[in-house]
Amino acid sequence: MRGAAGYPVDMTHDSSTVGYTVPGMEEKDAVLVVELLQARLHALNDLALTLKHVHWNVVGPHFIAVHTMLDPQVDGVRTMVDDVAERIATLGGSPAGTPGALVAERTWDDYSVGRADALAHLGALDLVYTGVIGDHRAAIARTEEADPVTQDMLIAQSGELEQYQWFVRAHLENSRGELTSAGASTERDAAAEAAG
Repeated sequence: MRGAAGYPVDMTHDSSTVGYTVPGMEEKDAVLVVELLQARLHALNDLALTLKHVHWNVVGPHFIAVHTMLDPQVDGVRTMVDDVAERIATLGGSPAGTPGALVAERTWDDYSVGRADALAHLGALDLVYTGVIGDHRAAIARTEEADPVTQDMLIAQSGELEQYQWFVRAHLENSRGELTSAGASTERDAAAEAAG
């Protein structure tokens, strides 16, 4: 790939080294945490974009409820993005926040639902949150000994993400406490089940 001036552009990001790190942390621990945080940065950037995509493409009788519910979630996730990027820099790493780095390094596909009913989007979004929260919790476990400061940040973010998912799930839950999209393994399946 070539940049605007025609020079080659390196689309890879190297998080295997740090120039320095915080006092009391070994370089190997900083490298581990930076790698974990870079993955979280990509996931959170992707989540913020996905939430805006849903915000712009939601239709149907529940439009206004979902449309207005999502903007505070976008703002909250964007704050998390900034916090994660700044933590990477604090640890001596270089946060990669470009679209190219996200696409090159992510381990998931693009959000797969376009213009659709609010409940369809919420069914798909529930699966997105499940993935992001599950990976955040895995990062929490891996940072327990390496960096309790980062772990605290991830714990706080997980609490917020879980609350955002609860807001989504409240629209999908029936009076028996069952999710209409339970058991779906793809966004499209979850969207179809949630929309009925």
